[in-house]
Amino acid sequence: MIACLRPLFALSLASLLVACATSPSSNLGELPRTPHASVEQLLQQANESKPEQANLLRLSAADQAYRQQDYARASSILEGIPLETLKPAQQVYASTLVAELALARKDAKAAIKALSHPSLERLAELPVDQQIRTELTRAQAFEADSQPLQAARERVFIAPLLSGDAAKANHEAIWKLVSGLPSDQLQPGGDADLNGWLELARISKSASTLQQQQAAIDTWREQNPQHPAAVQLPEPLVKLKELASQPLTKIALLLPQDGQLAGVARALRDGFLAAQYQAKQAGQNPPAIQVYDSSRLTSLDDFYRQAQADGVQLVVGPLEKPLVKQLGDRAQLPLTTLALNYSDAGQKSPPQLFQFGLAAEDEAREAAHRAWADGLRRAIALVPSGEWGDRVLSAFQQSWQANGGTLLASQRIAPPVQMAQQIADLLRLRQSDTRAQQVQGTLGVPVTAQPSPRQDVDFIFLAATPQQAQQIKPTLAFQYAGDLPVYATSHVFSGLNDQAQYNDLSGIRFCETPWLLDAEDPLRQQVSGQWPQAAGSLGRLYAMGVDAFRLAPRLSQLKALPDSSVDGLSGRLTLNPAQRIERHLPWAEFRNGRVERLPDSDS
Repeated sequence: MIACLRPLFALSLASLLVACATSPSSNLGELPRTPHASVEQLLQQANESKPEQANLLRLSAADQAYRQQDYARASSILEGIPLETLKPAQQVYASTLVAELALARKDAKAAIKALSHPSLERLAELPVDQQIRTELTRAQAFEADSQPLQAARERVFIAPLLSGDAAKANHEAIWKLVSGLPSDQLQPGGDADLNGWLELARISKSASTLQQQQAAIDTWREQNPQHPAAVQLPEPLVKLKELASQPLTKIALLLPQDGQLAGVARALRDGFLAAQYQAKQAGQNPPAIQVYDSSRLTSLDDFYRQAQADGVQLVVGPLEKPLVKQLGDRAQLPLTTLALNYSDAGQKSPPQLFQFGLAAEDEAREAAHRAWADGLRRAIALVPSGEWGDRVLSAFQQSWQANGGTLLASQRIAPPVQMAQQIADLLRLRQSDTRAQQVQGTLGVPVTAQPSPRQDVDFIFLAATPQQAQQIKPTLAFQYAGDLPVYATSHVFSGLNDQAQYNDLSGIRFCETPWLLDAEDPLRQQVSGQWPQAAGSLGRLYAMGVDAFRLAPRLSQLKALPDSSVDGLSGRLTLNPAQRIERHLPWAEFRNGRVERLPDSDS
């Protein structure tokens, strides 16, 4: 009975496949569509069909396996289909499926490569469904490869072909991509619709207050009434109206005026007040600031009662970690508070508490992102001993491994007299010597061999002081690894104009605050003119003070709009789910006795 039904089943299956396929033109070929049959049934029928029909069936089987998330099987089926024998429409279909499978295994570059097949030049001749599938896959690949501008361009291109929920999702995705771009990438060029999106993102970033931001958006909509984003404002921007209706008029600045942190507090205070003065000069109406001395606090409850009585709406501070930990232990706070330090990692904090500081963990994560974006995959790490080094190493390791990188080894920086041996051990130079001796023993003749470092290391992650780095970099050269890339935190940079020191550090890449890398910034020039120490390493604290002022009116926005950011002088600032401000930093490199800023990466 089964044998008698089998030809009938085959005929039905073939008929269904033909009915579901499309034929844009004779030279393009048919596009397969997955019929109501199992992967096994499709493959069985393919084995009994002529080559062209068999390829259609196998493409359908591969697509079915992909939709069932059986990625290994889908890939195996595709590998058995000779791409060069397919007609263009089928090549597009297969290339798209190869890209989708590459994205499933988080290999964005392979996806982009698959979608560069010559057959894609004829994509516009294919049915709309296939165009949408291919273009959205390309957009996802660019986004996964940290190319948000290219991803946005693809989504803008495909937008007119979408409708319903797909159109709305694409609309919001475009905004997410362009709003996350750094300001220097929001420049017009090419497509009018994309230019409109970029301009909307630029004006939403450039306004310093919510009210100015809302006014700029309203003006843009009046000037671009037919733009898709004007017809339907992205959801995050709709929420801005609610936030803009609640202006901030008075801030309490809570810092210690005496004690070990008094010097740090002065730099933070001066940066904070300088930012307020700049806002006044620009014709804005910034909030008033009342300074309180945290070194004389006897009770946080008393402070909040006094601040409320004084009409304060938001507190910036405290700086002292014990006080921040006390705030973190509370269930609620009377006023929204931006602490200038961090409570313990993992500590659940009240919803009114935000935390901001110059966390070295941010820089460790930045090093992981930058090295990955630069194509490096295998790392070794050198960090200081102690709790600080532990935190930095943990942050780097977690971020690096989350990206897919491999950490081959990590060590604490040894004292100077032991450093040469430590680096030799890390680079396995002793094993190189041993191999040379073994060869000499085998041949029975002297062998001249230069020691060579291990070949499985792509770069070194370094968290070190300038003095330690001055010893480590030459030691790498001495140990035959002078060309090994080094990615470091800002701690290697003293901020001084010391060409001799920079020569010793030549080749080290490091992340740093925009404040120290952009000497032409008007506010930096103004502050450094009054306080010369702000041009050196203390400048990071002045920058943090400036950014604390700029963050104050934007905290509700950052919380309501998770994809938004503030372009600050201590970095590009975002808010993570734990309500901690994270800094995303530009990069520089020591070259020929100078510090040269590197092009930004979208990592």
